[in-house]
Amino acid sequence: MLPLQRGASREQRLFHWRTTSAWTTCLRVACFSRLRFMWFTLMVLTLLCVALQMLGVVRQARSSRVLNLVSEQLVRLPAENLWSVSAAIDNGPMAQHLSIQRNYKGAETRIEDGRGQVLEAARKKLETSSHNIVTSNRYPPTTKAAPPTVVVNKLDQEFAKLFPNLHQPNSPANPESTIQKSGLSEIHKVPPANGILDNADKYKVNTPKDTSVMCQAKNHIVFLKTHKTASSTILNILYRYGDSHNLTFALPLNMHSQLFYPSFFAAHFVEGSRTRSKKEFHILCNHMRFKSQEVRKLMPKDTFYFSILRNPVEMMESLFVYYKAIPAFRIVKSLEEFLIKGGQSYNASMPNNHYARNILTFDFGLDSTAPQNEIDLDRRSAEIIAAVERDFELILISEYFDESVVLLKHALCWTLDDVLSFRLNSRSERSRRPLTPETAERIKEWNSLDWRLYLHFNATFWKRIDDTLGRTKLQREVELLKARRRKLEETCLLGGGAVDPAQVQDSLLKPFQYGAAVIQGYNLRLGLNNETRQLCQRLIMPELQYTSALYIKQFPQLAAARASVAKKIAASRNSSSTHRAVKRNTDKLTESNIHITMTNNPSRNNPYIAKAQHRDYLQ
Repeated sequence: MLPLQRGASREQRLFHWRTTSAWTTCLRVACFSRLRFMWFTLMVLTLLCVALQMLGVVRQARSSRVLNLVSEQLVRLPAENLWSVSAAIDNGPMAQHLSIQRNYKGAETRIEDGRGQVLEAARKKLETSSHNIVTSNRYPPTTKAAPPTVVVNKLDQEFAKLFPNLHQPNSPANPESTIQKSGLSEIHKVPPANGILDNADKYKVNTPKDTSVMCQAKNHIVFLKTHKTASSTILNILYRYGDSHNLTFALPLNMHSQLFYPSFFAAHFVEGSRTRSKKEFHILCNHMRFKSQEVRKLMPKDTFYFSILRNPVEMMESLFVYYKAIPAFRIVKSLEEFLIKGGQSYNASMPNNHYARNILTFDFGLDSTAPQNEIDLDRRSAEIIAAVERDFELILISEYFDESVVLLKHALCWTLDDVLSFRLNSRSERSRRPLTPETAERIKEWNSLDWRLYLHFNATFWKRIDDTLGRTKLQREVELLKARRRKLEETCLLGGGAVDPAQVQDSLLKPFQYGAAVIQGYNLRLGLNNETRQLCQRLIMPELQYTSALYIKQFPQLAAARASVAKKIAASRNSSSTHRAVKRNTDKLTESNIHITMTNNPSRNNPYIAKAQHRDYLQ
């Protein structure tokens, strides 16, 4: 092209650009420029990718919301309703949504995650349900419900129907392994303990040990053993638990049965506290008059303190029979006579008369003297209640013994087997005396401090049950406790119950008799194996014998030394008794000879002659 023609065409194009609109100009520039066209294309593709990613996120969020909704519904429903929920999933929007997800890459992974969430929620619900059923007493549920293994397997079957092409990894051949891998309670067969448990007890549930959830069994314990309140039975429970777990007891010094009662407790009353032969004591439970400062010198800071009370009306009748020889009761014929006379024979300064008035207050280490008036009674009873509440975490009630030991079981985090017991140091019915309503009212007035103390803790006892266990759960565990006790009675006891002391065959198991009370004992059945016999013997062993056995176990050298000294004393007493018997026989022979001599002697009526002859005979 000639230069003139090229210049004319350039001028023509410039005129065309000036006459067109701005949008047309931008479009033409973008289209006719290669670099600008590439940037424009990349921008459009970026926006398209962002839009697709946002769409995927929205759909995944919708899937998660649906799965969470189903999981919440499964958790709220009991185990038996899981199948209806699975059927609803099969026909509902959940199935439609999951079918859409299969069209995308990685759909099986998301479905697998959703299935795992539902399974995990169901398993957590089943674990909670099974834990509520067994209620830590290791008894199986009484209703015939499908075990957790069947529930998990059915749930797997439902998912297999929903997703036939979905691979189920790690499907166990053994149904019980499903529970083990899912973290549920492991159910296994345990041989009957000592051969005396019923068939229902061989299925025990061992829950996973989680220190943040499960409580730990308490081993540091102080039990204030009060008088005539079924405290000997509680003592036997503590003795057996500590004996079987090799715990150290704070036993009385010099093999005594009591901690120098009625003196206030002191730390040096305990064997091994002075010599430091025992650096740690776990259980303190023998008779003592409580003194908080001295007890805390001996026991660790995490010690659990508890005691037991009894209605002062029935307790007073038992005290009168058992301690009939004390000065306050000795000169009266009956408890009614003692109360009608206003306790004229009672003198607080006389030894052992503390048994006759407000004995519970006395055992707690508080002032048991009678209040002067109602104002003084209100003030002092409030102080006594406050002191007991400050020092003791739990107060049991003798009239509700089974309920008390169930409450104690939960407070100590023990098992039902740990609190099983037989009644010990109990009187026979023929030594009990019924009381008239008038006598009962006089007892309440006479023991006014004990009566106020009992009323307060009787009310707080039931409040604690309502706050911790509930009446339904308490009743269920009480029935289990009674059934186990009946089973033990049939297994251990000859005749199935207690007998009078004269009928106790083994002298080592005969209870100590005191006062006018007739304390019953037990006879073991014949043919028991060694393990069962040992368990049964511990259940019926009286307090004094068991205390001596524990002393020998903890202090074998001291026990052997004291046994040697006791043998020497017994031997000397036997020799002294033999000498006295020979002397008595000699004296009888001498008197006979003197009588004969005096009869044949004309001076037999002279006493001086008779004495001289007697003296000469002895020489």
